[in-house]
Amino acid sequence: MNKTVDYFMTPVSPFTYLGHDRFREICAKHQAKIHLHVMDLGKVFPASGGVALKDRSAQRRAYRLMELKRWRDFLGLPLTIEPKHFPVPGEPAATLILAVLERHGVSAALDVAGDCARAVWADEKNVSEPQVLAEILASRQLESSELIEHARSAEVAARYVQHSQEAIARNIFGSPTYIYRDELFWGQDRLDFLDRALAA
Repeated sequence: MNKTVDYFMTPVSPFTYLGHDRFREICAKHQAKIHLHVMDLGKVFPASGGVALKDRSAQRRAYRLMELKRWRDFLGLPLTIEPKHFPVPGEPAATLILAVLERHGVSAALDVAGDCARAVWADEKNVSEPQVLAEILASRQLESSELIEHARSAEVAARYVQHSQEAIARNIFGSPTYIYRDELFWGQDRLDFLDRALAA
């Protein structure tokens, strides 16, 4: 039986970063295909009742930092709790991932998505800068200038809007979100439930 998981994400989310590699491993274990959707939380939040980080209460911001520390230590992943370049505009990295998805397929796009998230949260790099994105592409032996140019095209911009609209239509409100057989799993801390669903 073919299994497909819809993966809605933004590369600048720390929780996307924390779950990205584990999600790919779980899907590989169950031979599940990944359908990648890169979304703009700036559009998803207002439609779903979400609030941008800067507008959240002090209590919620403090708890978020505590959760990041817990998961960083539990997973043993390098993560800077308050990186130098965050908040950072997500669109340059997001549209680059979509350009890679179109030209090189889902596996390459997932590689670049993970690299972008790691650049923000482990390496404290500014993924809105073309040079940083070019370095990520070069590390994957991907031609950087052509892909970065394509990422800025109207075609890719429209696809970014489309993915965001689809997220809203499917009742998504945060990143990462995984959907399997119309069941929604929000957050990397729900990956164990997704694992069990794929095994069933």
